Amino acid sequence: MRPSGVDTRGVATRGRFSGFFQRWLKRRIPAASQVRLNHRQIFIIPTRAGLALLLLLGVMLIGAINYQNSLVYAVTFLLGSLFWVSLHHTYRNLASLELHASGSHAVFAGEAAPLHIRLLAPRHEHQALTLSWPQTQPQRLDVGKDSDTRVDLYHPTQQRGWFSPGRLRIETRYPLGWFVAWSLVDLDWKVLVYPKPLSVPLPPRRRAGAEEGDQPLGEGVDDFQGLRNYQPGDSRRRLDWRAYSRGQGLHSKVFAEPVQDTLWLDLDQTPGADLEQRLSYLCGWVMQLEQQSRPYGLLIGGTSFGPAVGEQQRDQCLRALALYGRPA
Repeated sequence: MRPSGVDTRGVATRGRFSGFFQRWLKRRIPAASQVRLNHRQIFIIPTRAGLALLLLLGVMLIGAINYQNSLVYAVTFLLGSLFWVSLHHTYRNLASLELHASGSHAVFAGEAAPLHIRLLAPRHEHQALTLSWPQTQPQRLDVGKDSDTRVDLYHPTQQRGWFSPGRLRIETRYPLGWFVAWSLVDLDWKVLVYPKPLSVPLPPRRRAGAEEGDQPLGEGVDDFQGLRNYQPGDSRRRLDWRAYSRGQGLHSKVFAEPVQDTLWLDLDQTPGADLEQRLSYLCGWVMQLEQQSRPYGLLIGGTSFGPAVGEQQRDQCLRALALYGRPA
């Protein structure tokens, strides 16, 4: 049964029109990492102030014709000429502007993704520009001639995986506000969004890597591994005094033994109400273990990562959590 008061035909019509407009816009302004605005990408219409001026000009022209008043004729044609010149200046304020997407970096779900953009003005300056998405506050700026203006824009994120902010709206009402010129450019940004980390106690230690013989080696006292440059805090008993006496500098001896504090994180063994909560637990544990500089491994989707610790291990684990069950 159709709910009362809901015009399903109107909703369907708007949906078809929106889909047609998006397909047309995709053909006219395709996604690219850089765009130079021209007549194909720029749209322009009068603002409310411009439409009010047009109405006023129409009334003034009728009055001038009616009363044969040359002064009213002069004022009408003067304002009409200024209206026409304003149209060209508003369009020119966007024309030839170059926009370049200069990258971003990964964020956690719920954070604002920073999107870096460069604006170049090879021909003339561009004033009173506004950049925004529907969900963001507009950012206003000027771009001087031959300048390389770099701007950081921010867009909220909600879900893990690859995030694309959609078409960026750039507009201007310069110089008189009688026209608005705008463009909707798709700069083909892709931002990796990690699951939102949840802070909960670490799970019990699980030695999943022992059966594969993947125990990592850490600094210990069993096997001599080599030398490294002396660092403040190194034990004096581990200093290589022979090398020092030969003028080779101060070095510390490094020994190795199996690390016994490795923690394995397993998606199948992680509690949680649903998949997203389990991934958030794992994300929080990865961040905790990195802060503790404690070796860890991750088992997810039949793939294992580690055990290890460090920036590379953290990034590949967070990436696996972000893209689990999502297109890579």
